[in-house]
Amino acid sequence: MPRIILASTSRYRRELLARLGLPFDVQAPATPEVALDGVPPDRMAARLALAKACSIRTRDALVIGSDQVASLDGQVLRKPGTHDVAVAQLLACQGRTVLFHTAAAVVATDSGAKTEHIDLTEVRFRRLDAAALEEYVRRDKPLDCAGSFKSEGLGISLLASMQGDDPTALIGLPLIRLCAMLRNEGLELP
Repeated sequence: MPRIILASTSRYRRELLARLGLPFDVQAPATPEVALDGVPPDRMAARLALAKACSIRTRDALVIGSDQVASLDGQVLRKPGTHDVAVAQLLACQGRTVLFHTAAAVVATDSGAKTEHIDLTEVRFRRLDAAALEEYVRRDKPLDCAGSFKSEGLGISLLASMQGDDPTALIGLPLIRLCAMLRNEGLELP
């Protein structure tokens, strides 16, 4: 079995990949996570996921890269980094639908084969006042999450609805499609 490497510094992606019960290593990708001007959010996520996977230079490995881009009316909502930015993003999302584009790429380093997938999750936010959003950000601390919320935590209470094919995609790594990609590379998964 080839070595599996997750090209990510995200603890969320590491926790998701661990669910598959496969041994894997983690390496930080040599790719900056910056918005790409003029590139639609879905393509931006795909390009960054592939760039992360391709940045790991090794032999006999399957390298997994992933990226998520949230967008509101075509405008990118990146990781907020600060409490104030998180609250501002959440205020803008009230009563609206945010699109989460989560891309995964698998690169087989020996053959050079590349497989990519983009998952779309539509998230409709409830209407809440600023005080409730301030409290949410203080409690859940979603400062490292695109769109400023964690669906796997208290952030689920902010939502009116969610539509998508893979609930793990919203957390940061679409495991349903990733399993298929890994099976196509010869890995045995149930």
